[in-house]
Amino acid sequence: MTLDATDKKILQLLQEDSKQTTKALSLKLNLSVTAIYERIKKLEREGIITDYVALVDPELLNAKLTVFCQVSLVQHTEDIVKAFETDILKFHEVVSCFHVSGDNDYLIKVLVPNMKAFRQFMVKKLTSLKYLGSTKSSFVMNTVKDSTAIPIT
Repeated sequence: MTLDATDKKILQLLQEDSKQTTKALSLKLNLSVTAIYERIKKLEREGIITDYVALVDPELLNAKLTVFCQVSLVQHTEDIVKAFETDILKFHEVVSCFHVSGDNDYLIKVLVPNMKAFRQFMVKKLTSLKYLGSTKSSFVMNTVKDSTAIPIT
């Protein structure tokens, strides 16, 4: 699907605030409410808009420590990769998991209340996976930028 300038502007505005009404968007874009509604529905049908969520402050929900873990598997067989990806989905502390190239196999983002909780996660969950080769952890000291918005070009 080719996006025109109006589609791109709608995406940008919805990423800034997805609770905007079609009326508010129509006023900003000088289009009818129906035209905005139809364009949004088309973007949803095409899979460009995949979901609407509420972004919450992790610190206010007792997830004060953010950790990025580089994970290496013992082997790269299809069975081991599938097993890791199935198991990692079960860990509520893991909020993101990426299969990556380079020296490590995966990069995971972990949110926990504190260092003690991270240690428990590592000892009781992550490092208990039998196919796990190694991990390296980096602790976030300060968040400079953390956006969910996709650049619209």
